[in-house]
This record gives sequence, structure tokens and C-alpha cells, in this order.
Amino acid sequence: MDVGDVISENGNCEQPYSALIFLGTGCSSAVPNAMCLIKPSDPPCEVCFQSLSTPPESNPNYRCNTSLLIDYCPSAGEHKYILIDVGKTFREQVLRWFTFHKIPQVDSIVLTHEHADAVLGLDDIRAVQPFSPVNAIEPTPIFLNQHAMESLKVKFPYLVQKKLKAGQEVRRVAQLDWKLIENDCKSPFVASGLEIVPLPVMHGEDYICLGFSFGKNSKVAYISDISRFIEETELYISKKGGRQLDLLILDTLYKNNSHNTHFCFPQTLEAIKRLQPKRAYLIGMTHEFDHHKDNEFLQDWSKREGIPVQLAHDGLRIPMQL
Repeated sequence: MDVGDVISENGNCEQPYSALIFLGTGCSSAVPNAMCLIKPSDPPCEVCFQSLSTPPESNPNYRCNTSLLIDYCPSAGEHKYILIDVGKTFREQVLRWFTFHKIPQVDSIVLTHEHADAVLGLDDIRAVQPFSPVNAIEPTPIFLNQHAMESLKVKFPYLVQKKLKAGQEVRRVAQLDWKLIENDCKSPFVASGLEIVPLPVMHGEDYICLGFSFGKNSKVAYISDISRFIEETELYISKKGGRQLDLLILDTLYKNNSHNTHFCFPQTLEAIKRLQPKRAYLIGMTHEFDHHKDNEFLQDWSKREGIPVQLAHDGLRIPMQL
């Protein structure tokens, strides 16, 4: 799917159709890779140099940090906007894709983990909240596990602090309502009316990261950072386990070989064959992936395996009845 296919129905939900909007589909360092532009190789990196001549909104190889916005429509005309991850490129994503898709606010936030590419945009949440110089607004609910909570107390103490200390001036900051969730498929939670199931996976052998499953009419799983499936999680979202997904959104970092903390292309495709979703989109790509060329390869792969798989791109909007 090309950037020209980004646009689907952007009007009100006359029918209760929700949508998934890919705010970012790139790795932590994003694409283009800065070193490819400031210290180019010979010959130069085609994927990264495309950014010098093609504006981002027309360039599917321009990738911000992975992030998904769920435009949830529980009833006709009602929208709830649920944001998964708030990385280093969040402000750019707001300026580019919130405006394009007419997203007026964020109703709740869900975090996969506490690495920089998932949380360093949290300060900018205030830009999508109502203005109040004294922070007299309703806080945005934010769902995260205990490990992420402990880390964010250090990274963003002023966002976690509940009360001002004696003599401390009021400063406008994002207002967040911190809510702990479990690393357990058996412990769902509700964000803005949508039931979400945590999907614990390994992100390196020393680290548990969360993916998320949601949707009753259409079953979706979003897994942005994974090096290995935990057996219980894999069974929960697999056709073999009786819960075939309508859509799987899955991590793939490099095109070849392997990586200690992420799936790469070979591992991603093997996982898709095991899970047997009805279709899949790939995210988290480095500059090794060329959107058009690699989607041509995936078209052939999809025909052979009987599972439609494509690279996602920033700005992609997929209508779904959740």
C-alpha cells in the first residue's frame, strides 16, 4: 500500500467503524538514518537520500518511532482516541498525522515499555491537552506496567509528582493519571471503553515488553518490540490456540540475519507462518527496507503462504470494526 492509499474515510462514524492509524513505523533512530545524510556512503543510501527530494507525506520510507493510534468508535458518531506509545518523534507525528486525519485529542495512552522510542514524547502530551496555566484539567489516563512506572519516576519526576512541594512554583506540564497493568494475558484492562489484553513478550532475554490485543468484532494484536514469544502469549494469539487474529502488527528490525532484542525479517515471517493471522503489517523497520521493493517481495510471499503481509507506513489508516 502506497502513501497515496493513506486516505480512507475521514468523516464522522455514521456506522460504528473504528480505525487504526500508524503514526510511526520506524526503528528507535527513525528513518532516514542521520549518518546516511551527514556522512554519506559511496554510493549513498537510496532509502535515506530519498528524504532529501521527497516530502515525508509522499515518502513511505520516511519512518518515525513506532506508534499506533486507535480511533475507537463504540457507537455512531462517538470517537475515543487511544495512543500506543509516545516516542521521540511524537510532536512531528502530531503535526503531520493528527492534522491530516483530523484527530482532536488523545483520550488515553498505553505504553509497551519505557525505552526512549516509546516514552520520550510524554512531555509533549500537554500540547494535545486543553490549555490551563495552573494545570486545572482532567488528566489523561496512561496504562503501563510496574517496571515502566519505576523508570518514568526517574525520567519524568515532574509528570509523576502528585502535589507541589512547599514553595514550588506551578509550571504547566502534561497531566497524566498513571494506571498499572499486569504482564499477563489473563489480566485485561479497559482504556476509553476498549478492552485491551496485555501480551508479554521478550525484548532481549533480560526484558519483558508488552504487546496488546484488542477488538471483539475484529481481533487485532500489536507487537512492536520482540525478540522471542513467551509460549502463553503465542498460544493466545495463534490460530492453533483458537484465537486467529484478523490483523497482526509485528516488529521487524533488519532485513537479514538476526538481532538480540528484535525480530528481523526472517524471524518475523516465520512467526507469521506459525500464528496464521488473516493478514499482517510489519513495523519497526530500519533503512535496510525499501517500501516498494520489499512489498513486491512480500506480495509474492503472501501468495505462496496464503497470508497477506505488507510493510506498513507512517500515516496509513485501516478502517476496522472493533
